[in-house]
This record gives sequence, structure tokens and C-alpha cells, in this order.
Amino acid sequence: MSELEDAVRRWAQGVYPVEAGAELLIRQGKAIREGAPWLQEIGPEGGQRMVAIDTEILWDKSGAWSGGEQRVVNIALSLLDSEFPVKLNNAVSGLDADHVELVLAAMAHAAGSHEARRPIVEGSRLSGYTEPVNAYPWPEQLNTLGTPRRTDRAAAHEADDTTAGLGRSL
Repeated sequence: MSELEDAVRRWAQGVYPVEAGAELLIRQGKAIREGAPWLQEIGPEGGQRMVAIDTEILWDKSGAWSGGEQRVVNIALSLLDSEFPVKLNNAVSGLDADHVELVLAAMAHAAGSHEARRPIVEGSRLSGYTEPVNAYPWPEQLNTLGTPRRTDRAAAHEADDTTAGLGRSL
């Protein structure tokens, strides 16, 4: 984790969709970097650096990026700012497997699944709640490009495909 990433997380903290959009951009690996014109220092909060994401500048400047990178940015912008609606049928159809994992984790976080507790019912009586279980956690490992490495989940799907005689890899 870099100081810049921590500063962006501090800015986003407290609103799940904004946290998810910021984290998606951090893990995407291209958008959150020192000197990027869409990152705005907003001063120290309690003595700690905070950096905001200017969604309009990011949208304007990311136009030359690859189609997959633009799709991830568009989804992140939609989470960060209601002024940037995204057509999911276009946005998700061109994502590679690594970006799909990031987007699924972002959606789960934006929905608050990382803090969701399910009721425990015994008979007809509520007896308590489960511990929070994240519906789709953020991928842990990143490669040198900043995108997630294939997870055990992806490897399991590949093994299923291979044993089914499909022979394709993810």
C-alpha cells in the first residue's frame, strides 16, 4: 500500500459506493498515481494526507486508455459520482477475467456485503445474527501491472473446464 492509495482511501471512507469506486481504481493499477491530474490534494485531515478523485477530469483524460481500462474507469466513476451513469451491458461485456473479479468485489463492497449479517432463525424465533460474510471479497494479490493475479477460484474454474474436455483456459 502506498501513501497515495491510503490518502485516496481516507477521502473515500464512510460511503460504501465511493469506497468501492476508489478501491476499484486503486486496484485497476493505472488511475491512482502521483501527479495524475484527476487527483486533488484536499489537505491533511487530522494531520493525515487526503486525496480526492475529480471524476470529470478522470473521465475526460481516460479516453485514450484501452477499452477494458475505460470500462473499469466508467464503472468506478459511476460508483464515485451519480452524474456518471454506466450502461452495464456495455461495461461488463468487454472485461477480462481479472477486471471482472475487481468489478464484482466493488459491487459487493458498494452494497455493504462486507458488513452484512444474516439472521439466524431457530424454529420461528430469531436467535441472533451471523458474523459478516463478504459476498465477493477483493482479490488479495496483485501482479506487477497492478491487476489481480488469478485466484484459486479462477484456477478451479479452469480445472473444471479442462476435466470437462473443453481444454480452454481463463
